Amino acid sequence: MSQPAQETGKPLEISVDLSNIPVKPVGKKEIQQLETALIIGTLFRSEIMELLKDPVERATWVDSLAIAAAALARSKAGIMVPQIAEELGRTETTIRAHLSGKTKAGKLVVETYEKLKAGELKLTLPFVGGFRVEEESVKQLKAELEEARSKIRTLESQLEEARKRIVELESLINEKEKAISDLSEQNKALSAENQDLKSRLESLTRLIGELKKLLESAGF
Repeated sequence: MSQPAQETGKPLEISVDLSNIPVKPVGKKEIQQLETALIIGTLFRSEIMELLKDPVERATWVDSLAIAAAALARSKAGIMVPQIAEELGRTETTIRAHLSGKTKAGKLVVETYEKLKAGELKLTLPFVGGFRVEEESVKQLKAELEEARSKIRTLESQLEEARKRIVELESLINEKEKAISDLSEQNKALSAENQDLKSRLESLTRLIGELKKLLESAGF
């Protein structure tokens, strides 16, 4: 929760309370809470704010930080790397690099998580004349961040659709396999019946032959 604070002669500031953020999330809602805290906590680090002044760097960093935060939040919820990679539409190598801190974005997000876990993550955002410094820049960052998260949600939706399609195809395959199995059983039954008829025909042929011999020997 945000709380404004002001001292005489000092600009108005707003503090963001992150003490209620779950560091071991359970369920989708808590994962999203941790993910958001990691993104915000990392974005407002001074070195990142400087980096984000460059529009080119900003577009790249916002996306990388969003993926790194999403990956770490899911990892802390106990989700395995292959599933995280599938949900976020990235390779397992990329996800592991973020989680291990081998990427710059991953390293910063891991540091933010450790501060959050230790209760040391404090966000104090400056205001000037009742408005946050560089408010337009922050709005733009929020828009870009929401776009990155929207892409993740789209990927998750596509993944869910793909999973449903796989289930449907598996069901169809099972039906086809059962039909093939039934036809195989029917074929076996027909083959056995055909063999039985063939055996009976052979017996009947032999019987006719014997009857002919008897008739011939009797002078008929």
